Amino acid sequence: MEKITESASQYRHLEHMAVREILRSINTEDQTVPMAVAQAIPAIEMLVEATVLKMREGGRLFYIGAGTSGRLGVLDASEIPPTFGAPPEWVVGIIAGGDEAIRKPIEVAEDSETQAWNDLLAWQIGPLDTVVGVAASGTTPYVVNGLRACQSNGITTACITCNPGAPLLAVSDFPILVVVGPEFITGSSRMKAGTAQKLTLNMISTAIMIRLGRVRDNKMVDMQLTNSKLVDRGVKMVMQDTGLDYETAETLLLQYGSVRAAVEHHGSLTQ
Repeated sequence: MEKITESASQYRHLEHMAVREILRSINTEDQTVPMAVAQAIPAIEMLVEATVLKMREGGRLFYIGAGTSGRLGVLDASEIPPTFGAPPEWVVGIIAGGDEAIRKPIEVAEDSETQAWNDLLAWQIGPLDTVVGVAASGTTPYVVNGLRACQSNGITTACITCNPGAPLLAVSDFPILVVVGPEFITGSSRMKAGTAQKLTLNMISTAIMIRLGRVRDNKMVDMQLTNSKLVDRGVKMVMQDTGLDYETAETLLLQYGSVRAAVEHHGSLTQ
């Protein structure tokens, strides 16, 4: 199979480029990524709609991947609790080689044909869950065989890949293909392919959280108040929704722990 992600860069002799030329060239390539992601919106929409239905019944969203792709899945999943106040088990990122592989490359882990399923079994994976395989090449054994095992056990599968004809597409109920073309450095899929995966993951999880009611208007009303910046942001949200002064809004927010709860409590008092 010809892999676009492995095809030769359109740029030559990078080591002789001036820094400005390197940066401009990378930026020129990066500007093509959002347009490629836009072409995949219909496929992303179908995945989001199906996943929301399952999560409303108690299902979860899993990302599985190796290397850069696995790290991006873990990153997206880790942002869900602080941003949306959702339980950490709602969206789970699993990387080949375990948590150690987030910081230290364990590249051989991606060659396992059985470990992804074992990793999912540790989470008691079930038919209400959705598993998204993230792999730029679409050939990673860990991911391909993980999705294949999921399909064999009646679990909904999806993928994010950048290679047409990739084996990963064939084991995905909801295949998402984002073709970004050759990388600036040949084969370095942490670049455009990684950016495409990050954008797509952002779209999937954000749209799901909105549809599950974790956003009100355009505000993160369930965000965790983990630092002074977020407390200040939350206070201003409460002020906007209630008309309270800063000090009163802050007291209410800290008492009830979230913008949503604070505003709802104030509303119950004023009715």
